[in-house]
Amino acid sequence: MKHRPIAVTVRQAALLVMLAAAGLAVGTPIAQAANKPSTKPSAEKAVEAAPGPLPANAVARVNNVLITQAQLDDAVRASNAPDTPVLRASIKNQLIARELFRQAAEKQHYESRPQVVAAVEQAKSAAMTVAYLRDQVRPAPVTDADVKAKYDAIVATLGEFEYKPSAIAVKDADTAQTVLTQLKKGTDFAQLAKQYSQGPGAAQGGVLNWISFRTPIQPGNTQNWPQPLAEALVKLPQGGVSSAPVQVGDAFWILRVDEKRATQIPQYDQIKDTLRKQLEQVALQKATAQVVVDLMKNAKIQQQ
Repeated sequence: MKHRPIAVTVRQAALLVMLAAAGLAVGTPIAQAANKPSTKPSAEKAVEAAPGPLPANAVARVNNVLITQAQLDDAVRASNAPDTPVLRASIKNQLIARELFRQAAEKQHYESRPQVVAAVEQAKSAAMTVAYLRDQVRPAPVTDADVKAKYDAIVATLGEFEYKPSAIAVKDADTAQTVLTQLKKGTDFAQLAKQYSQGPGAAQGGVLNWISFRTPIQPGNTQNWPQPLAEALVKLPQGGVSSAPVQVGDAFWILRVDEKRATQIPQYDQIKDTLRKQLEQVALQKATAQVVVDLMKNAKIQQQ
């Protein structure tokens, strides 16, 4: 098959510009794929090539610079979209537009501009850091036994009932009393939460996630809730509202139990994958912190 030079019309040029703007902005998956160093031999990269038929590994030539099949494949995968002929044609046009922009910038020596030099150094530093951490951070493996132990520990903290609470948290006792007075007059709890609360879920009317506590409540076994709040919550019936504010530190809380039901414990097989990911993330954070500690031992750090 003969490959003829493409005569780009004004309409086609405009299309290339729109495609480039849509798909090749800095930070988009396609842009990242186009910029990502190839792990394939150098012959697979976009390189200067003599005029003539396209090589088997190329999908386009832009002023004697090849755009390879590997580059197109990487960009398609990075798009996270279904691989279709239409998508491939669109992304190929984006890569062509990007190469045109690169060549035009190179001809005008943009590589020597301060902001470009700074960006290159920043990208180099980021790539070095990622490569170093990949080699040095070695998180402990998460075993099946670790996952099961985590599941058992969570189940052990759950009580007979679980609660769907809403909460209003304010900074002073007078405001808390004002809220309670309004509630006794029948003002909607969610409305007051949006108006007064400075606590979690305020924008959603104070609505919080389902929670369960093993009773009697013990310190450290409150699902990260302050113990006074946990103790106050389990004393309320469904639909019940705090009769008095619960003070925790400098905040005053008013609770309501929207729903109450028997605790629904998910089966181990239903959540083991989620638990494994959580444990792996914790192991990664722990290993990364250890690398930082080791480096700081031999570092001289000044702070202001």
